[in-house]
Amino acid sequence: MRSQQFYNLIESDMKAVDAVIRQRLHSDVVLVRRVAEYIVQSGGKRLRPALVLLSAGALGYRGTHHHELAAVIEFIHTATLLHDDVVDASDLRRGRQTANAIFGDSASVLVGDFLYSRAFQMMVAVNDMRIMRVLSDATNVIAEGEVLQLMNCHDPDLDETGYLQVIRYKTAKLFEAAAQVGAIIGGANPAIEQAMAVYGAHLGTAFQLIDDVLDYSGAEVETGKHLGDDLAEGKPTLPLIFVLKNGSADQAASVRRAIQNGGRDDLPEVLAAIRGTGALEYAKQKAAIEAQRAAVALDVVPASQYRDSLLELCLFAVARTH
Repeated sequence: MRSQQFYNLIESDMKAVDAVIRQRLHSDVVLVRRVAEYIVQSGGKRLRPALVLLSAGALGYRGTHHHELAAVIEFIHTATLLHDDVVDASDLRRGRQTANAIFGDSASVLVGDFLYSRAFQMMVAVNDMRIMRVLSDATNVIAEGEVLQLMNCHDPDLDETGYLQVIRYKTAKLFEAAAQVGAIIGGANPAIEQAMAVYGAHLGTAFQLIDDVLDYSGAEVETGKHLGDDLAEGKPTLPLIFVLKNGSADQAASVRRAIQNGGRDDLPEVLAAIRGTGALEYAKQKAAIEAQRAAVALDVVPASQYRDSLLELCLFAVARTH
């Protein structure tokens, strides 16, 4: 994964971010330290912190404050994962047991709160009101997205527009904030800052749509998740919404029943319906459109290796297998 060009360019910066993360994880409370270190060190792509670094680099920033901000983004993301896994009762992430499976739900929720509050301490230390506004607004929108997703669980009548709103709130908003913060610290003018925000939002949407695809097609050894996890939780993601709208009466009925009931009892029928209707191809096409929109947004950004890497991220978001 980190052999990708966009990681090679920022390899030393990513090591600096990892050092900040380790330093800022410190707590005198042993359980806080153990849970936080477990989740942060359990792998993951570090894609959102990389986005801060690449965006700042594309705008000519050559200081070190972006390391702190990249760590802030990672802490916000990690906190959402801790809370997500408790809400979803997940026991596997990135091929390892989830923190809640090891330490319990209560510890996971409370350490998620610690990571959120630590992120806000770090934001204040940066002492830039515009950056604080972007990150605090993003955190609030992400929380709204979590609640929206909860409300939509087991609802087979959710349409594509409603689902895309969940994605934009829950996933794309942090990508948007990461790219925008990088632009702000790089001294971008308002037009370029807005273009970077648009880039991040479309990139994050593409990324999540491919996650939806992988939930029904990925190899468990690569994704680190059980096949059909979203179905088990009663989540009506885009492949299922497509079947409900375009499948036969029997196909739609099996998907509707699966969303309403949750679990994996209907997984074989649902997989057959998804494959039979071309639902995965449709979701991939939607992801490719979002990635293309992200790439177009970069037209106003000056040419550089960093911009090339941001463009490569658009390709990676759609082509990835995990």
